[in-house]
Amino acid sequence: MRIAIVNDLLIEIEILRKVIKSIEATEIAWTATNGAEAIEKLNADKPDLILMNLMMPVMDGATATKIIMESNPCSIMIVTTSLNINRTKVFDAMGYGALDVVETPVLDEAGNLIGEDNLVKKISTIRKLISYTSQFEKKQSAIYSGNKVNMVAIGSSTGGPKALTGILSNLPANLNAAIVIVQHVDSKFADGLAEWLNKYSELPVEIAVAKTKPINGRVYIAGTNDHLIIDPLGYFEYTPEPINYHYRPSVDRFFESIKDNWIGTGIAIVLTGMGNDGAKGLLKLKKAGWLTIAQDEASSVVFGMPKVAAELGASMEILNPVEIADKIKRTII
Repeated sequence: MRIAIVNDLLIEIEILRKVIKSIEATEIAWTATNGAEAIEKLNADKPDLILMNLMMPVMDGATATKIIMESNPCSIMIVTTSLNINRTKVFDAMGYGALDVVETPVLDEAGNLIGEDNLVKKISTIRKLISYTSQFEKKQSAIYSGNKVNMVAIGSSTGGPKALTGILSNLPANLNAAIVIVQHVDSKFADGLAEWLNKYSELPVEIAVAKTKPINGRVYIAGTNDHLIIDPLGYFEYTPEPINYHYRPSVDRFFESIKDNWIGTGIAIVLTGMGNDGAKGLLKLKKAGWLTIAQDEASSVVFGMPKVAAELGASMEILNPVEIADKIKRTII
């Protein structure tokens, strides 16, 4: 796996070099000191992954991510020390297509790295996603029967924040359904994502809290690195199982739980993202009588998760975010 580093600080470049060199079968493709330089180098040499700093001179990481994903798409992870003071740019970058966000490891007084394990783990997850996306191809089919909708379940990953704003900004405040979102994002950014989405939504957006039930007219976001589920009594719950899922929180796990435990049917949606999370769960919901939708390729930052859902025959309709919002409004009684 070839990884590029985009960072204007020499000490952080050296820290990231050290981390990358510690990972088996991984090498440094090139380094750049700002977003503009990164775009130029990317056009000449495309790596498997870019570790992109957020705040840099000439061109910041969010702007660079937007340009790269529009002109020459590449896997990007934001690695920065500016998380708490630049949350808006963090979610801008994710909306443009950054796969994940992580804090830059730092050196303690003894010269030991702090935060290295988290970065290594995320790189390992992205390696698996890249490998899976290049290999998967499969088709199945099922039958839909429609019923009254009382839940809208959404799974999203790369580019998800942007797609979510396209849906939420077009829904009314009196929507007669609960919307539950499982977005692949580290738990430390879940609160910030809810706050960010609130700016675009007439419906209140909040973190799903264990031991509470979904309520019509609200939007809930999975809030931990464990998997959000609906338990047999209809309450939100979080579970670490299955431990071996590298998608955390898992869209499939949530979809499976509502298929088993939610009374009635609803709308289930898989949005933009790398990998296949949500496709199998979407197929199960389709067979159980849910209306199932996948985001279309043209509006997806990464047409991975929705593509797999379509190939499985899990999605009854393939729509862009605005069309998805319209479908929700027309379907809900």
